[in-house]
Amino acid sequence: MKKLRLFDFPKPKRQKELFCQTSASQKTKKLADGGFSVIKSGLKLWRGLEKYHSIAIFCLTAIALTTVLGHRFYNQPRLAIGTIAPQTITAPYSISVEDIETTKAERKAARTVASPILKINEVVNQQVEAQLQQILVASNESRRIAGSFPFVETSTLSISAQRYLRNCPEWEWKLVVETFKAQLASKNKPSTPANNSTAEAIIELQALSWRSPENVTKLINKITQIRQQYAQAKTKLALNPRNIDKLVLELSEEEWKKTQTTINSSKDRILTQGIAPGLPPDIIKTAVDTHLKSPDVNSALPKTAQSWVKALLINLLQPNLIEDVAKTKYQAEQAASSVNPITLEVQQGETIVKAGQEIDHAAFLLLDRFDLSRREIRWYSLLQLGTFVTGCLGVFVLIKRQLGCTLKQRDRILVMLLTLSTILITTLRFNYTSLPAIGLLLGSFYAPSLGFTVIALVIVLLPASLGINIEYLLAGAVGGLLASNYAGKMRSREELALLGVAVGSVEAITFLLVDLIINHTNIGWYDWQQAGLVGLSGVAWSIIAIGLSPYLEYLFDLVTPIRLAELANPNRPLLKRLATNAPGTFQHTLFVSTLAEAAAKELCLNVELVRAGTFYHDIGKLHDPQGFIENQRGGPNKHDEINNPWLSAEIIIKHVSEGLIMARKYHLPKAVRAFIPEHQGTILVAYFHHQAQQLAEVDNPSGIVVDEREFRYDGPIPQSPETGIVMLADACEAALRSLKEATYEEALAMVNKILRSRWQDNQMINSGLTRAQMSRIAEIFVEVWLQFHHKRIAYPKAANS
Repeated sequence: MKKLRLFDFPKPKRQKELFCQTSASQKTKKLADGGFSVIKSGLKLWRGLEKYHSIAIFCLTAIALTTVLGHRFYNQPRLAIGTIAPQTITAPYSISVEDIETTKAERKAARTVASPILKINEVVNQQVEAQLQQILVASNESRRIAGSFPFVETSTLSISAQRYLRNCPEWEWKLVVETFKAQLASKNKPSTPANNSTAEAIIELQALSWRSPENVTKLINKITQIRQQYAQAKTKLALNPRNIDKLVLELSEEEWKKTQTTINSSKDRILTQGIAPGLPPDIIKTAVDTHLKSPDVNSALPKTAQSWVKALLINLLQPNLIEDVAKTKYQAEQAASSVNPITLEVQQGETIVKAGQEIDHAAFLLLDRFDLSRREIRWYSLLQLGTFVTGCLGVFVLIKRQLGCTLKQRDRILVMLLTLSTILITTLRFNYTSLPAIGLLLGSFYAPSLGFTVIALVIVLLPASLGINIEYLLAGAVGGLLASNYAGKMRSREELALLGVAVGSVEAITFLLVDLIINHTNIGWYDWQQAGLVGLSGVAWSIIAIGLSPYLEYLFDLVTPIRLAELANPNRPLLKRLATNAPGTFQHTLFVSTLAEAAAKELCLNVELVRAGTFYHDIGKLHDPQGFIENQRGGPNKHDEINNPWLSAEIIIKHVSEGLIMARKYHLPKAVRAFIPEHQGTILVAYFHHQAQQLAEVDNPSGIVVDEREFRYDGPIPQSPETGIVMLADACEAALRSLKEATYEEALAMVNKILRSRWQDNQMINSGLTRAQMSRIAEIFVEVWLQFHHKRIAYPKAANS
């Protein structure tokens, strides 16, 4: 190939020169220069007025808030209810006016007065039936263990004697047996023991021995066995959780059957009649007692079982009436619809209100209908409200500055719109404020402190002008504060959804606590219902905020941790294209990202922003991947073929402008786009600049001077610590990769040299990084490099078989 000389190289022109050369005439060139001048003048004027933008937004916010909050001062009547009529006012013509408010009030009262319609709750009936069956089954089981009663014919032993002998203490039973045997041996007339029951039992046993001596011994043995069974049955009853009375063992089979029948029929009859909730226990006792004393029940139920059956039913029966919501609502609506509209009639010339008389509701309604209420805007009240709002906004601005919240113009507009949305929703008489959504959005977009400040501003402004219940306002404020505090720490939409559930729960609890403190009453069903609705509203507002978040991020060019995480996903179209078409650049990007993230984490910077910005900082190389050595894969170097340092430098520098074009095409946020030009700053493309200087020194018959500006990037230099770190990581990446057997000290010395060159080239002056931080960054870069290039064990080669 023929070697080119310096004067053979076409020197690249700047965009303005190229534009002027392609113009048809000198006149076109002058017009182009004039156009550029106008644009520059306009931009200069806009920047000059920039300091007044915040003042304009402040005034706009104050006016907007006053306009929304002061809606009650618009079109207000001077002759309102409660005011004194300045003169006697008569009706200009006859009219009949419906009093809508009074009609609504009377219909509401009719709905309230309507008694609820009750219905039987079959679930309660089934529960009562199941409990009763458990008691009866346990009682029957105990009676089976005890054996049938009477256990012998009544002609042999009377019922009373059998009951006594089965149930008497063991010592009395032994006394009966011993006394009976002694009297039987002496054949004397039995003596009367101290206990009448014992004496009667002995007499009956002795009488039986006279009639049938051979059966007495069998009877005594049977009684002994019956006593054992009876003791077991009593023990089983005592262990039963229902605490069943042992009376069930004393009833005969016939009496027990009657008792069961009476219990079941009484239970069914009382439950069929229904037991209303909230009845005092005395009324239920009276109802059961009255039912058991009815002739048909009293005659069937054994006298000895009446007290036990009464206690059983009282403990067993439960309120089984519930409100039939549908029928009750229908009845209430019927009662409301039966109320006729209330109308006010007045004849022409009839006096509506006399001079000096207080205007009541009816008089005001007629005056307003005749346009005699003198409606007007209350400017003085609006001025007072505007002054109050301006003062609150001033306090808000001072607090914001103290907290260090720096906002751009579009950020101020967004905060204003979010604040206005909350107040507008409240003006619609909607109790469930959108403060949770405001807190979640501001905490996610900016910082918790800004969310706290805006919520505090809203809860001061709302009660001052709008009627809102303090329970709902405080519940919404607590939910908003919680959302604002934790939203910025969430790293996925799923975590934000869980935060929304937590916000709803906290709102419900706060509502109950505030309601309990203010009203000093026990929490009832209505309170629980309202707390549930408040909690659901908190979840709903969180869902709305999560849904709006992507749109607001796009419209106001905001970056959140979640959006940055989504942008850093390697499956994004632009990153997939970079990995496919420029794999060397993609691998370079991954290593630069690792270095930069480690440094950002150590310096407590925005790690998510650094990661996303690093992933996109070199996307401009897609315009000519082979122009960069990492993508050449050992093939011929394109720049050797070009053999023109000016053209080569232009290709290298162009990856910044092409990267910005791609970033705008793929709608990357401004904070991420900033990494594309700022990671190169205004550094010199040293290799091709040096090559151009060599050519100029060796062969330059045309006397061309090498202009250093043509070999420098257009900038700007890094404007934040994040972009500054990426510039340093990008500069050190290739050098660290080239090291193989270097020690820690050697690698650190090389990195410090690179960082020192950037510092001396004034690339870091606007980044906010200090020299101490630069030294720490160098150490972190080397530590990361050591992790990637750790030593491995040399495995022995496998012996040939």
